[in-house]
Amino acid sequence: MEGKEKQRQKANWNIRPYLAIGLTAFIVIIASISVFFLIYRYHGLSANLRHFLGILQPVLIGMVIAYLINPVVKFEEKYLFPVLKKHMKKEIKAKKAARTLSVIGAIAFVLVIVAILLNMVIPELYSSIERMVTQLPRQVESFLAWVENYVSSDSEISNYLEQGLNKGLEFFENWAKTDFLPQTRDMLTSVTSGVISVVRLLLNIIIGIVISVYILISKELFVGQAKKIVYAIFPADKGNVIIETVRKGNEIFGGFISGKILDSAIIGVLCFIGLYFLKMPYVMLVSVIVGVTNVVPFFGPYIGAVPSTILIMLANPIQGLYFVIFILVLQQLDGNIIGPRILGESTGLSAFWVVFAILVGGGMFGFLGMVMGVPTFATFYYIMQKLTAFILRRKGLPEETKHYTEVIRIDPASKRLDYEPKK
Repeated sequence: MEGKEKQRQKANWNIRPYLAIGLTAFIVIIASISVFFLIYRYHGLSANLRHFLGILQPVLIGMVIAYLINPVVKFEEKYLFPVLKKHMKKEIKAKKAARTLSVIGAIAFVLVIVAILLNMVIPELYSSIERMVTQLPRQVESFLAWVENYVSSDSEISNYLEQGLNKGLEFFENWAKTDFLPQTRDMLTSVTSGVISVVRLLLNIIIGIVISVYILISKELFVGQAKKIVYAIFPADKGNVIIETVRKGNEIFGGFISGKILDSAIIGVLCFIGLYFLKMPYVMLVSVIVGVTNVVPFFGPYIGAVPSTILIMLANPIQGLYFVIFILVLQQLDGNIIGPRILGESTGLSAFWVVFAILVGGGMFGFLGMVMGVPTFATFYYIMQKLTAFILRRKGLPEETKHYTEVIRIDPASKRLDYEPKK
């Protein structure tokens, strides 16, 4: 009887490896089918995802607003809480009152700043655009006259220029007849849907502001719930790594976004002052373009400089040349003095990886990807750095990159690094 029991236990023990292999194969097959389904049904899934994100847009806007104004709330609460604590009997009530007043004060402060900026910028923008629309035909004519005057001495250049203009006019006429007029109805439909989208976006922003109030008032509760879920799913050591990674990501994103907004505001103001004293046309319009596009790292000043240069050159070609020189000087000032002092080493990326992140983010998600690509890639870079260091530690190898620049091989037994012989 005992022998049969031992044989049955032995049989059960021997079957376990096969069960593990079978379960692994099953998981691999299910994962492969899932990947194939995701690729095959990508467009349908992406459409459903966009629809779902559209439904969640007010919540996402509220989270973004709460994230951006949280530093202001913390600053106000830091000074309000001690004052209210002295005049209230219970500390909990003082803390709640300080939080509520800080949230309301932060939102009011941001709305007042935005209203002041809009009140300053919109009238100037309107007058600049109105002046541009009314003067653009005359400026184009004067620009062409200037070009004709400039190349009149060289008949070959004049012929090339005339041929180019004729081809351009011919292309424009054909485009107007074949493409523009037939698509006018579609364009009107697009304009109507665009107006509806703008109205919906404004409504979602209002709802998002309300949602941000609830998020900011109960932010500790939401953070605690998120950490509880992490530690419930993962072991303590892995949970610690996840929490530390999220904390570092928040530090990278917060430092980059707040620093870049401040940097862009300073560049916009400096651009306005410089253009005003240089007596350039469209001062406010160009300053807003340069300030907004400066949010994009590295390429931002050049992206804003292209349309701005065209506008100024149409009014005065020589001033357009002066503007290009001014933008180059301003970009050097921002890249070497202002930007590093404000942003510091908030991302920890080299210039190559910054350009790489901008190109990939812009190619995948447009302008938003160009702005958010750098902090997103910086967070990914941080995770890969920590993971690589962890693996190297387990293998008994050094973590610093400088040890590997001239390595030709590593001895598997002793873990000794052999370097290239110095010449």
